[in-house]
Order: sequence, then C-alpha cells, then structure tokens
Amino acid sequence: MPQSWSDRGTITAVLGPTNTGKTHYAIERMLAYRTGVIGLPLRLLAREVYDKIVALRGPSVVALVTGEERIVPPRAAYWVCTVEAMPTGLGADFLAIDEIQLCGDPERGHVFTDRLLHARGLHETLFMGADTMRPAIAALVPRAQFMKRERFSQLTYTGSKKLSRMKPRTAIVGFSVNNVYAIAELLRRQRGGAAVVMGALSPRTRNAQVEMYQNGDVDFLVATDAIGMGLNLDVDHVAFSALMKFDGQRMRVLQANEMAQIAGRAGRYMTDGTFGVTGEAPPLDDELVEAITEHQFDPVRKLHWRNPDLNYASADALVRSLEEVPRGDDARWLMRARDADDLLSLKTLSQLQHLRPRLKGAKTVNLLWDVCRIPDFRSISHGEHTSMLEQIFGFLQDLGRVPDDWLANKIKRIDRTEGDIDTLSKRLAYIRTWTYVAQRNGWVDDENHWRGETRAVEDRLSDALHGALTQRFVDRRTSVLLRRLKQKEGLVADVNDKGEVMVEGEFVGRLEGFRFSQDKSATPDEAKTLSQAAMAALAPEFHLRADRFYNAPDTEMDFTEQGGLMWGTSAVGKLVAGDEALKPRVVAFVDDEAGADVATKVERRLQHFIDRKVAALFEPLLAMSRDETLSGLARGFAFRLVENLGIIPRDQIAQDVKELDQEARGALRKHGVRFGQYTIFMPALLKPAPTRLRLLLWSLAAKHDESPDSPPPGLVTIPALNGAPDGYYAMSGYRLSGARAIRIDMLERLADLLRNCDSRGGFEATPDMLSITGMTLEQFSDLMEGMGYKGEKGERVKVKAPAETPKAKAALSEGASEVAAQPQTDVTDAGADATSAGASEAEAQPEADTAGSAETPPQETPAQETPPQEAATAGTAPAEPAEMEVFYTFTWAGNRGARRQGGERQNRGGNRDNNRDGQQAGGERSERQGGKPRREGAKGGAKGKGGPKGGKRDDKPKSFEARPPRKEKPIDMDNPFAAALMGLKDRK
Repeated sequence: MPQSWSDRGTITAVLGPTNTGKTHYAIERMLAYRTGVIGLPLRLLAREVYDKIVALRGPSVVALVTGEERIVPPRAAYWVCTVEAMPTGLGADFLAIDEIQLCGDPERGHVFTDRLLHARGLHETLFMGADTMRPAIAALVPRAQFMKRERFSQLTYTGSKKLSRMKPRTAIVGFSVNNVYAIAELLRRQRGGAAVVMGALSPRTRNAQVEMYQNGDVDFLVATDAIGMGLNLDVDHVAFSALMKFDGQRMRVLQANEMAQIAGRAGRYMTDGTFGVTGEAPPLDDELVEAITEHQFDPVRKLHWRNPDLNYASADALVRSLEEVPRGDDARWLMRARDADDLLSLKTLSQLQHLRPRLKGAKTVNLLWDVCRIPDFRSISHGEHTSMLEQIFGFLQDLGRVPDDWLANKIKRIDRTEGDIDTLSKRLAYIRTWTYVAQRNGWVDDENHWRGETRAVEDRLSDALHGALTQRFVDRRTSVLLRRLKQKEGLVADVNDKGEVMVEGEFVGRLEGFRFSQDKSATPDEAKTLSQAAMAALAPEFHLRADRFYNAPDTEMDFTEQGGLMWGTSAVGKLVAGDEALKPRVVAFVDDEAGADVATKVERRLQHFIDRKVAALFEPLLAMSRDETLSGLARGFAFRLVENLGIIPRDQIAQDVKELDQEARGALRKHGVRFGQYTIFMPALLKPAPTRLRLLLWSLAAKHDESPDSPPPGLVTIPALNGAPDGYYAMSGYRLSGARAIRIDMLERLADLLRNCDSRGGFEATPDMLSITGMTLEQFSDLMEGMGYKGEKGERVKVKAPAETPKAKAALSEGASEVAAQPQTDVTDAGADATSAGASEAEAQPEADTAGSAETPPQETPAQETPPQEAATAGTAPAEPAEMEVFYTFTWAGNRGARRQGGERQNRGGNRDNNRDGQQAGGERSERQGGKPRREGAKGGAKGKGGPKGGKRDDKPKSFEARPPRKEKPIDMDNPFAAALMGLKDRK
C-alpha cells in the first residue's frame, strides 16, 4: 500500500447486519462535504440513491455513472456510481463503498478489493458492509476505525409455509429466472399476482415493478438474490424458495451470511421482520437459524484480487500482468481472482492470427483491453461475444469510431416492443451493450445523440417488459379487489343493462335477477376473491333491486311452461305444488348473501303475482267455487270440476252426470259449464292463456318432472305426441282421436252433425264436417276411426256440380273459412247460440245431453245411392275419360256382442266405454264415445238390418230411431234456449 495514503483523512468501516441504516448514514456524511462519490454494488441501487440525493440537492449537482447510464451535469459535485464505474482521480472530499463484503465474491470481488485498497476520499472514507469483513479490513487498512451498527428491528424464523398461506407484504426469493417466473405465476392464480425484481431488469422496469408493490397493487414480491444488495422495500417476510444457487460455474449451497443478507430485507427500520422457506426448500436447521438471527458468521478469510498495475507493452504482457498472484505481507489475505469474462475475451482475441500483427503499441493494446471489458449482457456464447468485440475493435482501430450506420442498424433491429417476456428481456440485454458502447468517451461521433437514442430504446423496451410482466404475473382484477377488501372501504357495484357487474372498474360477473354468477373465466383460486368482493359491493344493489321489483307491475312478470317465474328476461323464482292445484307456492331465486329481507320481499311479490294471475285466468271457475247457492249434487259436481281445472272427460263422471237433475244442470250452466257429449268443460277456459297456466298447474299437482308444452293457439287439431302423460290432452283442451287430437269444443260441434247421420246404413263426410275439423278426407277418416267409426274407402265417377252464382259461391266460401279459422272462444259460443247461422238445432243447444238428445232423439236416414241410370249415363261420356273421386262411407264399428263379453274397444283415440243398454238414467241417450244406439227393429246382437224376411224391398227413404219413443219431458224454463225449444215444439 502506498505510504502517501496514510495521511489522507479518516477511514471508517461501518459494519453491521442489514437494516442498520449504513447507506443512509453514508449519504448524510457525503452531503456534509462539498464533493463526494459513493460506489454501490448494483445499478438498481445506484439509481435509487441518485434519486434520493437529487430530491435533497437537485439534479444540477448530482451525477449518475454506471456501465449503461451516464448523467453528468456540468457542475456535478456528488457522484453516484456502480463500483465498477467509479471514476478515478476525482479528488473528492468524501468517498464511500457499500457492501464491502463483496470482496469475497468470486466474480466481482477483485473490483471491490481494489477499491478497499486504493480508493480514498480527501477528508473521509467509509466502507459499509457486514461485520465479517472486520479482520480483513483491520489487516489490510491498519488506519481504519470501526463503527458497529445494531439492527433496528428483530428478525425471527417462522419455518416453512405454502405460497397460498403467505401473509401479504412478503418477498419470495428465487435463484433463477425460471424459478422466479414459476413462483410469480402461482401467486397470480392464488393471490392476485406479484411484482418481479431481478438484477437483469433495467432501472425503469425495476422501479415500475417496485412501485406496483409499494403502492399495494400487489402484496407479493418475487426477486432474485439481488434483493439483498441494499434494495429498500417494505417487506415484512422473506421466504426462500431454494437454498442453492448457480455462481457462474457450479451449483452450490447458500452460505449463512448470504442468507442473512437476503433475509435481512424483512422488517424495515423499527418494524420486526420474519423469514422462512417455501416450496421445495427444506426447513433450516437450528444452527443456521441462530446464526442468521444473531448475526454470527465466519469472517471472510480471503479477498479476491487482480493486479491493478497492468503492462500494455503487448497483449501477452497484459495477460501476464492480469494473471499475477498477490505478493508481500498482504498475500495471506488475497487470492488471485478467477479469469473473468474480460480476461477470457482478451486471451481469445490476442491469439487470433489475423489480429496479432495489428496489436502493436501500448495504445492499441489498451484499446483492445477497453473493448474486452464490454460486459456480456446478452449471456450468449463466448465465441459470439468475442466476434462482436473483434468487430468493434476493428472499427475503433481503423476508423477511430463505431460507424453511425452500423450502430443505427443494430439498434433498429432491437427497437421493437412486441413479443413475450423472454423476447423483450433479450432485446433489453442487447440494447445494454450498445448503451455501454455509447457511454464510452470517443467511441461514437455524436455521443449525446447515441446516448439519448439508446436510452429511449431502453425506456420503450423497459415499459413493454413491465407491461408484459404485469399482464402475465398480475391479475389486476383480483389484486384491486383484494386491496379494497383489505382496506375495508365500501365497494360500489355498477350493473349495466346487460347485467354485467363491475366493481372498481373490474368485471366480476353477471347479476341475473337476484342471483350473482361470477365470471367463469376466473380460475378457482380467483373465485373466492371475486365472490367476496362482488357480494360486498352488491349488498346495496340487492336492496335497491328488490324495491324496484316489489313495485313493478304484473305486466313485467311472467311464468314459463316449466314453472319458472321471470322478471323481464331474468329468472327470479319458480312455482311448486301447493295444497291445492289452484294455489301453487313460489320459491324465490335469491342468493343467501342478499339477506333474508330481500328474499322475503321477492317471494311475497312473486306470490302476489301468481295469485292474481290464477284469479284472472280462472275467474269463472273460482266464481263457481264460491257460489253458495250451489248445493247438493251441483256443489259436489262443481267441486270435481274445480279439482280438474275446468275440464273433465265425460266418461270419468258418467254416473255423476246421470244423477244431476235439470235444476242442478241449469245452475252449473249459469257459470259457463257446458255438458258436451264427450267432455264437461267451461268454454271460457279454453283460451290460450288459461290453457297454458292449466297445463302448468296440472303438471305441478301431478308431480311431473317436466311440464309438457301447451299446443299452439288457434289449431283445431294437433298431431298426437309420443309419450304424452295421462290427462295431457284433456288439460290441453283436446281429445285424442286417431293420429291426431281434436279440440273438445270443435269435437262437440262435430258430434252434433253426426247425430243426424245414418251410422248403421252408412254416410259420407259433409263439407261442414271437413270445415269444422280443417282436415283432408283421409285425415278425417282416421279421426272418425278414433271415434269408433269404420270408414270404407271407395272410388266413383265424379259428378260435376252445377254452376254456382258468384254470390252463392262467395257465401259458401265465407262460411267454410269462418268455421275453420274460428278461435276457441268463438267456437264454443257458437255452439251455445241458438240463432247461429248455418247451425243445426242440436248444435245450437250446448246441453246436448239433455234437451237435445232426450226430447228429440236423433234420426238416422239411409245413405243415398247413385241410381244405376245416372252411373250409366256418366259412364257413356263420349270423349273425355271419366274423372274418379275417392269417398269414404262411415258406419258405426261398435257391436253389442263385444259389449256383452265385457270387452272394451281400444282405438288410437283412447278408451271407448260402452253402455250395455245404450241408454242413460233419465231416458238420455249415451253420450260417451262408442255408445251408439241400436237401430229400431234390430234383434240383440244381429248385424243385419231390421225388417221382414223375404219382403218386398221398399226403396223409399226411411227413418229409424235408436230406441222406442219416450215420453217427452217438460222444457226447463231456466234453460237459456227455452224460447227456441218452445218454438220448435209449436211447429211440430
């Protein structure tokens, strides 16, 4: 050591563990002098200290010098540098070196050792670091004074914890890029994300990541061991994800002092900190824990050293001087550093045959050494790196500078911000090389331009990398919501017209009615946070929505055919079976988190809605159930009708109908009950709306898993459904007959027309029959077979109808279309209207079971046959071929023989319950399907026509009655058609 240094100011070694304020003390001491310089181990830390001093003294007097960044104002008084970039010969009043224990680092130790031995301030020199350097400093710097600093807070070991159980404000340390990324990805899925800090990041990227952590956007930090080099962060806990690291040559176990340096980042100033392990890292043994917490480590025995006195006479002489070993009294503390990248590059380039002749003179060798000291920021192969160095050396030797176009082309290839994290990181490493080149004095023509250009590209890439890191490792939605939940501030939910729920500007899910469905793109780890934040924010929204729903009109609500209750397009509940079919109960769809008050209000409003809907659509039925004037059999019959929702197939209550007298029937008719031949029903309840609700209520009462759909409105017949449940057609207002089902009111009109037909002699379908059903002749034949008739198909010569006047033709067409397109209510009403145009007397009387059939038994006339003469005449058409037409002759297919055997004919139309004597109590003709009367004069079981055997055939038309004439009953004066019946009787 030169003797002249012994007289230069004071030398103080400020030693102690982390969180002792050493760096802060050095800054205060430097600012107490007129000039000063401080060397720091990391570019990131240098930038942090630079920003602090600028805040205190202003940018005009503070310089920042690193390998890739140089900010030197004209009046610079305070220099903040990386240790490698510290300028020599400044003659500053104050000088400080931080993290002096890095003298023992295999890669960079020789630089710190050189500063320990040779760097001094004119008035004061400070060395800050771990107490393990005390013996070495005492031996190598005899004049040094020692200042011991105690840690401000306690450090405690907490053992091993899973990442999912880590408390907020935790730093997880990894020792490789892949390890850091894997941990950050896991934290994103489980805890909302993490900031990433690595030594390879640019200061701009690092600062953006740290700011995100410091501001609370994320609660976790994932870092490499660079975090241990003086980076000051608000960290409460440090967790090691591994206990081994790659030191540039091999994997090795972390030393106790290295772990203490990293663990010491936990607990800033007076706040206690903790440390532990996570992931695959094994728990720490007790001795290691005690060493870290008590700061008891083995002292540094050897410092890495490289000869600072270089010989530039030749390349070989330079290499030999760099490879010298320590000598003298200090040799026992010093050891030659292993070959660094710069020395390896020098050896390679100096051995190139085409380059050796050019390495003449100390200036050229010095230039080659300066080029070789360009760091391998790109971490590419040694061959590629030396090839680039050779090219730069050639430019500098031949041209005296690096060509602008060549440098511009290199920078242009890097200046792209698209790509993933790895791609952007590589581009940042590349631009650091050209930033370093631009920072060297005299290597480029316009230094300020290229320094600004490379700095701008680095900033753009840094911003892009920060964005990529944030996008990949931070779930902003989860992190924002977690932060607001932690702050216990009121969260406000914004629900748009699509039901999308936004909390603090983040989409969290959808609100459908009073049920929240969180975003399905969220991972299971995010789901809990989303649910907590959404429910906290939606609490007032639930109450406001419940108030709006309670005051909403019924027109905004509806029920579905499966029992769902809708408010607009949102499902808010469902119907379930109640004690009675007409009194269903509701179940509201309300999340438990909305509260009991909201659920009660929604349920009460839904119950009001469905009660009013039932009351409106089933008003005739409910009025009949409340009529206290009904008594006896009529009241019991009304009860049965209410139980069956206003529709009962007649064969199910045939005995009850027999027992009803005319007075009881009249009382029921006043409520709109129609006693049809096949069905007892209330025509007002055949409208589409009551039918839709009736099917739903019936399905609920019958406990069907699925409610069948109601038929489309306005159809007279519908196709038969496969697997339709029992009772479906009746509740739909239809009766199954063959391959189709016919509406019950239209079936009664058809039955009225069939009463006047000769069902034994045979008859053909009339236009009125086809018009009522809206069927083709073939479809009508299938319908009639379902009703118990037999249709025999035949062909004949078509007789052309006489020409019709336009007026008659229009009238006929209008009448047919009116019947076919008539709505349900009109059809029923027409059947009850005695003055309806074109209706028969039987059709005009809805009480077909009493007055129409009992007092005036239907007459049957034999089918008219075509005279042979007409057929012959038709067959003698001279030129044109005869046009044939298909026709069906229908006869009753039932027989008493089958009934005597107790058989029950089963057709596609359903059951045919046959009465043995063909009559009902009270002298009424059987109105059940299949109960056609016997022809007059026929013997029991005979299939042929009645009449004397061998008698002369009488071709005149004859009328036959189904039973012997009976005594007429008096006309019921309460019957609304009594006047019409009296008029008919007077005519007779």
